[in-house]
Amino acid sequence: MSTGLLPPVTPDVLADAVEQLSARLRKKLDAAIAGCADRAAATADGSVEVLFGEDATVTLRPGPSGAVAHADQAACTCLLAPRCLHRAAVLGAAPLVDGEVDACGAHGPVADEAAGSGAGSDTGAGPGEAWPADVPANTGSGQPVEASAGGPGRRTGAARDQAGAESAAPPALTTAQVRAAEALWAAAAEALSAGVTAGGAVVQAELLRAAHTARLAGLPRAEAAALRVVRGLRAAREQSQGQRLGDLTEAFRELLAGAASLSSGSADAGAAGSARRVYEQGGSLRVYGLCREPVLSATGYAGVTTHLIGSDSAGYTVSDVRPGGLARVKGAGSASVALGGAVLDHAGLARGGLRIVGATVSADGRLGAGRGVSATPLRGVDWSEEPAAALFARPVREAMAAVLADGAPGAGEPGGTATRLLGCDVEVLGAAGDCVVVRVSGEGPLLRLRPAHLHPELPHAANLRRIAQYPGLALRVLGRPDLDRAATLRPLAVGPVPGASATLRLPDGWKGRADLGYDRLQGEHFPGGTAGSPASEPVATGPDPLADAPLWRVRRLLETGVAGGRRAVAEAGRGTDSASLVTRLTRAGLGGAAHLAQALTAEAGRRPRDAFGRLTDASADGYARAWLASAVHLAAAERSLVAWSWS
Repeated sequence: MSTGLLPPVTPDVLADAVEQLSARLRKKLDAAIAGCADRAAATADGSVEVLFGEDATVTLRPGPSGAVAHADQAACTCLLAPRCLHRAAVLGAAPLVDGEVDACGAHGPVADEAAGSGAGSDTGAGPGEAWPADVPANTGSGQPVEASAGGPGRRTGAARDQAGAESAAPPALTTAQVRAAEALWAAAAEALSAGVTAGGAVVQAELLRAAHTARLAGLPRAEAAALRVVRGLRAAREQSQGQRLGDLTEAFRELLAGAASLSSGSADAGAAGSARRVYEQGGSLRVYGLCREPVLSATGYAGVTTHLIGSDSAGYTVSDVRPGGLARVKGAGSASVALGGAVLDHAGLARGGLRIVGATVSADGRLGAGRGVSATPLRGVDWSEEPAAALFARPVREAMAAVLADGAPGAGEPGGTATRLLGCDVEVLGAAGDCVVVRVSGEGPLLRLRPAHLHPELPHAANLRRIAQYPGLALRVLGRPDLDRAATLRPLAVGPVPGASATLRLPDGWKGRADLGYDRLQGEHFPGGTAGSPASEPVATGPDPLADAPLWRVRRLLETGVAGGRRAVAEAGRGTDSASLVTRLTRAGLGGAAHLAQALTAEAGRRPRDAFGRLTDASADGYARAWLASAVHLAAAERSLVAWSWS
């Protein structure tokens, strides 16, 4: 269902419209939503009209932000308005606002993402100032210079230590926050029990109502998790291209786990999250470029992230990400970035360095460009020089253990911090399917190199295919570990191994590294005499503990619950498949997973009734807790197997 003409709607407006419907009209809501977007038409005054026959027309009049943020901005001409099915259906067909809309009609995160430049003269966040936490960063006049997390390490300088020493212990959650979390848990449990098949507009509206309450109570992280679930339910019901049931399952796990922690009252205020990222004074910094990473998201944002390393080996990032597509990705790689008066482009910054005075840094290493920031260009460092050399000197097993410890929980997940970078020296063995099999130098483990981005117009995959044609090639790789696959690295850049004869020969202008998302490797970049055609037989990739373990059966059971709801899990527990699942898990030594899966199917089928056939316990609380316990255990077990595969 295309929603191109319909303006975005805030969650509270949609929830109110559904809540005003009678029980009879709620049953018809999903069918009424189906054709609304196709009947939408724009008018001369900027509003959008949707016709329902001859006597009913719904008109949406978005505010200055472009979103419908108030109930009076959606009107219907029928006699039942505003408690009518037409109005609720049109609001239900419209996309949801990505961020908060204030009373003046301006977006929070949405406006920051969409605007190409700001009205003010400030170019970034100064000490103590805040920017939206979940917004892709912009550069240019009036915009912050930021980046997504994912540098080689977290900020560990004196400024961060001093800030931690001066800050008091986080306060406990308020009563209002605990109650909001309880309401969110109840709504999420009902949505999980319904599943995609029964998770229509009414179920989604209950989640949106709970998400709005969470926002008002100061729980932005919980609100964001709820909105991800709602968008996932919408995409699954509409069978949108690129929608993955696994992503919706992870979104449910994150939402339920967060709501359970908050509603217990044992969590501190830090678990509530922050709607805006705070930049602290970072003092004087010396940072050196490592590589560029193209950014092309499914939500319509594009640009580049430049990864940096400080003289203290801490990781920093600078980004230029705005609404756009592939053309913006290609252009941003060489676009200028203004940081404290030192005007560089991202290509120069990735291979150069900066001395920054009065730096402003967020907790995850994002660099801000406030008024008091000044920067002077420095000579870049080769990967064989400190501090970059330390990334490749650490044993890969220890480096991966640090990545897992730094990113658990939430690394790589929506709303969590991105995975830090990992570097290692490897020897190319050959191709195996769509990946390159390499062995870490020094009798290390076998790794699979997979493209960091699969878009055919980006050179990631083409560069890896060319590398695979040179077995025996010594390679220095910097990338992001894939925490969902065994021994898999998503390389962002490669370079020659110092002292190796069969290694890359890169141009002097590349400063000893090739950004796989922007630079294209050619035959002249490889050592002579080592060229060869792809191997006639695929290279052995070694054992895959994730594929060999029967944990995939647990994941299938959990995804069955998300797709078909509680009834589907109960049906799965009645046949021989349930006994086979428990037996296979037990034989593999996964007794905990077997016990939790068995408890889940038993709870799904537990529907106690009285003598008249009426349910005596219709709550979905017990089922949601059983599902969450199995999901959390599965995530921990898979994470352990991934860690083992790197040893």
